[in-house]
Amino acid sequence: MDSRPQTACRISVQKRPPRHTAYALPARRGGCKRIKDHARFIPRSIWTSPLPRARLSEKAAPREVPMTMPRMLPAFLAAAFALAIGPARAEMKSQWLKYSHGETKLKAYMVYEDQVAGRRPAVLMIHAREGITPKTLRLAETWAKLGYVSFAADIFGYGQGVLPKDVAEMQAQTAIYTKDRALMRARTQAGFDALVKNPMVDASKVALIGYCFGGAVGVEFGATGAPLVANVAIHGSFRDHEAGWAKNAKGMYLILHGAEDEGYPLTTVDRVIQELRASKVPFQLEVYSGTGHGFSTPKNKAEERANAQSIASTTRTLKELFGI
Repeated sequence: MDSRPQTACRISVQKRPPRHTAYALPARRGGCKRIKDHARFIPRSIWTSPLPRARLSEKAAPREVPMTMPRMLPAFLAAAFALAIGPARAEMKSQWLKYSHGETKLKAYMVYEDQVAGRRPAVLMIHAREGITPKTLRLAETWAKLGYVSFAADIFGYGQGVLPKDVAEMQAQTAIYTKDRALMRARTQAGFDALVKNPMVDASKVALIGYCFGGAVGVEFGATGAPLVANVAIHGSFRDHEAGWAKNAKGMYLILHGAEDEGYPLTTVDRVIQELRASKVPFQLEVYSGTGHGFSTPKNKAEERANAQSIASTTRTLKELFGI
């Protein structure tokens, strides 16, 4: 058996070491292994030299206990757990809000994050011709995730059971309002009033987002001079808006449309744009190639791209206007 004493490494401090070098415990008896210089981890003043293990243990203070892996594990796990759970996450809250317009009972879907303190911006969302469907609720949640109060207003009378079951009923419902623009505007005003009365909402920071039929509703409501910061139309069903409607329009208009929309072609969009230009209302227009009507429910790759871009553009616009 080898009787030569094993050696450890003694650490001594020099005020001005000629070089920045350190040595670790020996890889084999008889010497110390040189560690590559690394200024980030090795203090300039630390040097090592061989020292018998017995003398090293004699020099060690009683309180100096090496931090071995078993000792480090509990602290490591505690830190990892704290990092994993992090701060309390915001939770999405939703509720159905009953309100009315004259004798018509209405019911809106309101959704928001519960961790946001104080009053916040809001989105008045106007549904497509399908009415308030599960898709409508999902779209409302899209905007709530950005930190806004999202309010899917009821235009058709969902509060008293009106929900189209097929295309024929959808067309019948939209016809009621396209033939009576005053009713369309007043019904939207009822939703706006219910939204801004909520104590979570900053009434000076409300944007309207309309899909399909809701895009046309946005144009008509904008014509009333409603105090909107933004008015967004996503594949809007523009048709027969009164000349000069934009004279009282407030806020910025964002129009997101499919280039191949056969039901509402770009000529209908152009008439909306010309009114905005004539009244010097700020606007932005995005036209998506290969995209038809209703691209928020994508039917092909082009519409998937258009849907993603429309969400991104709306998100960016709201952030610029609301600051969050």
